[in-house]
Amino acid sequence: MEIQGKVVAITGASSGIGEATARGLAAQGARVVVGARRTARLEALVEDIRRQGGEAAYRQLDVTRREDVRSFVGFAVERFGRLDVLVNNAGLMPLSLMEHLKVEEWERMVDVNIKGVLYGIAAALPLFKAQGSGQFVNISSVGDRVVLPTSTVYSATKFAVRALSEGLRQEVGGSIRVTLVAPGVTESELAESISDPEMKRSVVEDLRKSIIPADAIARAIAFAIGQPADVDVNELVVRPTSQTF
Repeated sequence: MEIQGKVVAITGASSGIGEATARGLAAQGARVVVGARRTARLEALVEDIRRQGGEAAYRQLDVTRREDVRSFVGFAVERFGRLDVLVNNAGLMPLSLMEHLKVEEWERMVDVNIKGVLYGIAAALPLFKAQGSGQFVNISSVGDRVVLPTSTVYSATKFAVRALSEGLRQEVGGSIRVTLVAPGVTESELAESISDPEMKRSVVEDLRKSIIPADAIARAIAFAIGQPADVDVNELVVRPTSQTF
């Protein structure tokens, strides 16, 4: 696994998949830069990684702000001298029926789930091209290929991430790698963004029936990052064994 010494920036790293990925990669010798809005959690994460002998840094980040994302990438380069991988992980999942017209939630999902990824690409792609190497790891969802009642808008944003990833891969193929990771039901705080109390309760109860830890997705991300430079793992779908959709 060619992870030792790589500089990896991770968005949405204050919990869930982002946090688990930072811990897992740091344990394998990567130098990680973590970003999210909740800086207290980032600070605690970085301190813990450093106590265990890893290298890490953090910066406050709101992926809906293009300048924030640009500064985040710039901070990674300033701190460690280069950037090898950008993990576009930040995401929201406020599930709802379309007829409830939660337009503000739709807009927020578009801003975070789609624009956040685009801003990450815009910030890192010129750098990767100048370096002659780099890798995007875009975190999607099985919702990028399956639509269920209440997931319509969420799935639409994840379909977009899948399309962006495939188009980017075709355009930059050669020295720059693009990986899409689509998690199934995974332990995270995504359900916390559901505003309907009854729906949140139902979703959380359903999640408890079939769930894998965030570390399972972190291992998949590490697998893609750790391949030799001439190997590009394009898509990884990681579900609980019992998940059928």
